[in-house]
Amino acid sequence: MKVVITQFVTLDGVSQGPGSAEEDPSGGFTHGGWFVPYLDEAFVRQASDWLDRADALLLGRRTYEAFARDWPGITEPDPFTVRMNTLPKYVVSNTLDHGNWNPTTVLRGEISQTVKALKEAPGREVQVHGSSRLAASLLDAGLVDALRLAIAPVIVGQGRRLLTGQADAGLRLSEHRTTPSGITILEFEVTGTAPLADYQGVEPPAK
Repeated sequence: MKVVITQFVTLDGVSQGPGSAEEDPSGGFTHGGWFVPYLDEAFVRQASDWLDRADALLLGRRTYEAFARDWPGITEPDPFTVRMNTLPKYVVSNTLDHGNWNPTTVLRGEISQTVKALKEAPGREVQVHGSSRLAASLLDAGLVDALRLAIAPVIVGQGRRLLTGQADAGLRLSEHRTTPSGITILEFEVTGTAPLADYQGVEPPAK
């Protein structure tokens, strides 16, 4: 399976608490819910299409526990409820004994080994939602195949940011679009290490 990171971020790179004030107030974060004002039908369709490609979810412990608390209580006709509750969940944790949000498998040990084994399993995509610390660790370990960002046109000035690891990764933009409410959607394929070059100037335009 391909490992695909899907993240909601602000223009200043914050990924914490997009859905509500109570979602993740850790660290004194007071700007939760910044993504919700920009939700529109076009983005809901896009997010539903992404979830259709998933054969499993890969989550960090904090995100897993929040999702396990909230998603079983979200009723239809929410377009994501059935899939979120029935997809296989893999949670990366050395402290969690078991998961109650079935079907759940706890992955212990080094992600370079456990997630690599998951990548080698048959299937389409194992998707990382939220879990910014896990996303950074997966990028550092070279285990990410693609990155999907939904960037809200807002700056919040505080909060946990995405891509705070030590990853050295080159990306190829594969798709981009903007929804009517202003969410910019960027899809990237990871191509290897970040390309580097020295600026040599450009030729002036011909007269």
